[in-house]
Amino acid sequence: MSDIQEQQASIAITLPDGTVRTVPSGSTGFDIALSIGKRLAENALAVTINGKPADLHTPIRSDSSMEIVTFDSPLGRDIFWHSASHIMAQAIEELYPGSRFGAGPATEHGFYYDVASEHRFREEDLRLIEQKMLEIGKRDILLKREEMKRSDAIAYFTGVRNDPYKVEILNDTLKEVETVSLYHQGSFTDLCSGPHLPTTAKLKAVLLTNISSSYWRGDSSRESMQRIYGIAFPSEKLLREHIARLEEAKRRDHRKLGAELELFMLSPEIGSGLPVWLPKGAIIRSELETFLKEEQRKRGYLPVYTPHIGNIGLYKRSGHYPYYSDSQFPPLTYHDEDGKQEQYLLKPMNCPHHHLIYSSKLRSYRDLPIRLTEFGTVYRHEQSGELNGLVRARGFTQDDSHIYCRPDQLVDEICNAIDLTQFVFRTLGFSEVQTRLSMHDPANREKYGGTAEVWEQAEKDVREAADRMGIDYFIGIGEASFYGPKIDFIVRDALGRKWQLGTVQVDYVMPERFDLSYIGSDGQKHRPVVIHRAPFGSMERFIGVLIEHTAGNFPLWLAPVQAIVLPIAEDVHDYAKTVHAALLAAGIRAEIDMRSEKIGKKIREAEVGKIPCMVVAGQKERENSEVSLRRHRKGDMGSFSVAALTDMLRKEITERI
Repeated sequence: MSDIQEQQASIAITLPDGTVRTVPSGSTGFDIALSIGKRLAENALAVTINGKPADLHTPIRSDSSMEIVTFDSPLGRDIFWHSASHIMAQAIEELYPGSRFGAGPATEHGFYYDVASEHRFREEDLRLIEQKMLEIGKRDILLKREEMKRSDAIAYFTGVRNDPYKVEILNDTLKEVETVSLYHQGSFTDLCSGPHLPTTAKLKAVLLTNISSSYWRGDSSRESMQRIYGIAFPSEKLLREHIARLEEAKRRDHRKLGAELELFMLSPEIGSGLPVWLPKGAIIRSELETFLKEEQRKRGYLPVYTPHIGNIGLYKRSGHYPYYSDSQFPPLTYHDEDGKQEQYLLKPMNCPHHHLIYSSKLRSYRDLPIRLTEFGTVYRHEQSGELNGLVRARGFTQDDSHIYCRPDQLVDEICNAIDLTQFVFRTLGFSEVQTRLSMHDPANREKYGGTAEVWEQAEKDVREAADRMGIDYFIGIGEASFYGPKIDFIVRDALGRKWQLGTVQVDYVMPERFDLSYIGSDGQKHRPVVIHRAPFGSMERFIGVLIEHTAGNFPLWLAPVQAIVLPIAEDVHDYAKTVHAALLAAGIRAEIDMRSEKIGKKIREAEVGKIPCMVVAGQKERENSEVSLRRHRKGDMGSFSVAALTDMLRKEITERI
């Protein structure tokens, strides 16, 4: 068919709402967006063609399903922010010639680029880079995709552009790829699979947030680079809204609130990433543990305890040591009195210990399922630049459980684990929860243990359980653990941020490695299937997220101090003490403020301390054998007898409202 004939041919484009538009072959996403409406065309950033992301000006030459991508969608933001990282790299190159660029991905909250430069970037440099980025945006530079052979790309980044980091990627990560893509942006070119914005003019507002150090490809033996973080938007209004959210996030920062509310501390004398729980924080953690332990007991879980270190051979057997050695502390070498050498490892995972507990005795098919559970502390050597209070620590406690079941019990047990996780989130006030089915990447089989058949069965079981529970999930290819697929629960907090917390994982691999078995009804040995399950995930991370989600305004049942008695004057101190004693006797965590301060100041300080209940006692209350109740952020709730007050608070605490 000639070019003229092809241009005259028509193709059918199916849009997300099911409507079909007939357009000339070779039409682009922009053409189709413009045919729908000018506003849509102005907002369009890219398209998906048959589910695959593509540049907005990609010609479409056959019948296809197509979706127009805007900044309102997660994919649109990802494309926008990744393009912004390219614009930032161009700005840096123009301002600081000789800079070289490593990786510049979009992140969940913006983008970053790792830069190798003789210039040491400072805060004031970020403002200059922002101005240059906006200037590049105003130039309305078209982003042009070019595909070329990998060998030609190596020659390009060796000769036309002196960019050794891109050459290394081409020689290493992409060594099996025949054709790669480059994106040209005026005088700047980057190696990238795309898609990207059609033009730099889409960028209207940018904020570069901070600078940190990084190692090339995350390898501490490689050269140190400077990582510059930022976020960008198609309008100033969106940037202003983002800055407002940042200010609210600072107010809610769990590290700030943790210090103000005396929940936990971090000390360099103890060690980076090793949080210490203070009495009030310990109460919160203990209440959460009690809550989950009670629920697990109802559901047939059996508690165990395991040590904080283990013989390195245990983790080699499980695969944790070779697979995750970069994120573990160095082995501890020990010589006994006979000179025999042994190596131990700070426990990186609880699973291997639980597997040995299971295999410590012969199991029958009638014994299964066996549900072992432990609040077990583990240790990971996170890079110092990645540490973040409680949410990214080097020592943390997992609410770990391992369920050993028969294959015919597996889907039921996954459903039960999902139900428990959902119950935990509902109780703690996380109403928006996304679910990701984290599957393996068939193109990267060396990352995973087990056979292809085992993975096919495990992923089938995970899907069946998710479907049975009516979960609205999405698929994450390549997000699985090395031993099996996962169901990951991603909560959205009060500021709209997403946090991956609870998880349920199916494991056919560890039973093989640990030779786990049970005697079936046929008298023969069979392999159990293991489910790894942690609703909280990490106690530290969960509580850090909970602090920020609630801004430290914990529900009554979880608050470290649930009530404070506030006598109005000294002559009612004795009565206030009896009220305080009654609250304590009812099991309510209560304090009393007997300072000679005005009641207004006492109330204000209790509000600042985020104490849920302020129990005011004055002469009138004493005469009527009552107290006045104020609730944090709600104000005056009226007068109650002491018995009525304690009954009301106990009910709220018991029901965990």
